Amino acid sequence: MMTLNRYIIYLVVSFALLMVIFPIYVLFLIAFTPAKYTVDSVFPLLYPGGFTLANLIVAVKSFGLIGPTIRSVETATLVGSIAVAIGLPAAYGLNRLPRKTANTVTATLFLANMLPAIVIAIPISAEFISFHLYGSVIGLALAQELVVLPLTIFLLQGAFSSIPRDIEYQARVDGAGLLRTIFTVLAPLAKAGVAAAFLLSWMISWDEFTFAVILNPANPTLPIIIYINLFRGNILASSAFALILTVPVIVLTAFLQRYLKGEYLTGGLSG
Repeated sequence: MMTLNRYIIYLVVSFALLMVIFPIYVLFLIAFTPAKYTVDSVFPLLYPGGFTLANLIVAVKSFGLIGPTIRSVETATLVGSIAVAIGLPAAYGLNRLPRKTANTVTATLFLANMLPAIVIAIPISAEFISFHLYGSVIGLALAQELVVLPLTIFLLQGAFSSIPRDIEYQARVDGAGLLRTIFTVLAPLAKAGVAAAFLLSWMISWDEFTFAVILNPANPTLPIIIYINLFRGNILASSAFALILTVPVIVLTAFLQRYLKGEYLTGGLSG
């Protein structure tokens, strides 16, 4: 019976893994295979019929890849940095509140995530025009914080909750102020949670679409370029852009995978 259950678990996990990997495989296939074997074929091959870099070269030369990529990197990095910078003291403060109060505040922070992004983006865009933030990377990053920051605070709360209070008290006795205690003593001890929070914030911003298309239409990020090319029927260019969008996430996840574990996302002292 145990063996049968184990096989069923393996089967379910394998199926889930296949569902995740197959779209990425098809993306690489279209991007690096001549079009006559994929999008131009009545019966596209599900295996490489050849290898070419022409699809990527055409996308880079004809559709302006560099600008959107730089803007996406700048926005995602800024979003992750702001989220961690604000999330650390916010998570520390919530951990020092009574549990019921902290839970109420945390749930309230997620209200923005419960609303359709377009409902929030339209009034924000009107205000950003007044503050000269419309169409800028900083404005887009600040808008995306509405979605990213609650998750960041939630993750950092779990990381801080496992750190003994005695460490904080000792730092304060040694003369460290509140912010210095948070950023130079507690944050390094919770580095796993901080890394996980930054990575998830970065990835959410990296492929965010709604805020980007409303708040920064004149200077599009990669997701907008992919949508434009799909709308125009440029499947090869869209695949090339989607590949550029996917690769950094895979690299970052592989590099920081040791931080993306259950005990780190729910708290866990490391030092």
